[in-house]
Amino acid sequence: MQRIPLTPRDNWQQKVESVGLTFHTLENGTPYWDESAAYQFTAAEIDTLEAAGNQLQEMCLAAAQHIIDDKRYAELDIPAFAVEAIEWAWNNEPPALYGRFDLSWAGAQSGQPPKLLEYNADTPTSLLEAAVVQWHWLEDMPHSLVSSKPDQFNSIHEKLIAKWRDVDPYLSKPIYFAALENPESPEDQLTVTYLRDTAQQGNLDTRQLSMNEIGWNDSQQTFMDLDDHPIFSIFKLYPWEAMLHEEFGPHALDTYTAVRWIEPIWKMLLSNKGILPILWQLYPNHELLLESHFADQAPANALTSYIRKPLLSREGANITLIRDNATVVTTDGPYNGREIIQALAPAAIFDNRHPVLGLWMVDQHCCGMGIRESFSPITSNLSSFVPHFFK
Repeated sequence: MQRIPLTPRDNWQQKVESVGLTFHTLENGTPYWDESAAYQFTAAEIDTLEAAGNQLQEMCLAAAQHIIDDKRYAELDIPAFAVEAIEWAWNNEPPALYGRFDLSWAGAQSGQPPKLLEYNADTPTSLLEAAVVQWHWLEDMPHSLVSSKPDQFNSIHEKLIAKWRDVDPYLSKPIYFAALENPESPEDQLTVTYLRDTAQQGNLDTRQLSMNEIGWNDSQQTFMDLDDHPIFSIFKLYPWEAMLHEEFGPHALDTYTAVRWIEPIWKMLLSNKGILPILWQLYPNHELLLESHFADQAPANALTSYIRKPLLSREGANITLIRDNATVVTTDGPYNGREIIQALAPAAIFDNRHPVLGLWMVDQHCCGMGIRESFSPITSNLSSFVPHFFK
């Protein structure tokens, strides 16, 4: 694994816009999409990452079953009123589409295996960048600059189309795609637009609307679109833990068996950072895991260098980094509540940057990677996306 400096393509902004990435540059003028470098891997390193993603998926599904069997919902701050729907969804297996493991790794040369940081199992973004934008970048690259016949760990697009075709018989038509409209953060809308496109390429009938345009017909006990058509299948890029506390949250639970929500509600078990200490309990000292504990249950002096983070924080918010019992970095944010602590991963620093490897899971299989990097050890919504290749 190496970070290779490269010359960006001429008119790279227009080129990434042409494949859908409109927010390629941050407000301060620095690139969000950064092709002034790329991460180079060996084929063996890609095999290691793919195997890690597949193994972690198996472990997480086993952990979800354990939470359900042992009724550990309260430890994850999952409200009791959601349990019935979670267990119904788990047992009846309505369609689930995708997720993203975030790992830290410095490559084979480090002598360490990849380490799981967290699992974005419900509402992962940076999907278009990983599936499409970096693939077009690879096709445009002068191969003499990087290697002969470079390849990329990336079959995300094809796997998504195949998955939509697979679940098509289980979905009422049309299938709706929804996210919050936030002009300051267009990534959610971009992600659902891209996922809708993959569904359309799978020949599914689709519609798109924002979350706040979903209506409720009390007499029919049905969610409705703006034309008063009932909604029975919907992909929503909106976290379940937020949905449950919305005004329509009880309706989503009461009608759960009649509506195909993607992602299904059992993904709450895996997108919650409480899954990390549970994984450590089930698989102590596993090479892919970092020691993790619920902060209020941690053994005395268990860790001296660690990350403290809330169960439900996102985009690097409300994180505290402790090294040798001293606070090094803290971030602000809106999240609070119960926290976990997680041992710091072995150092993975390239040109003073900290990469996080996002392994994409589609249909429970690892099928691609996207890399975010930051000068800070905490990845945030301002971290850059950098392409990769292997040879």
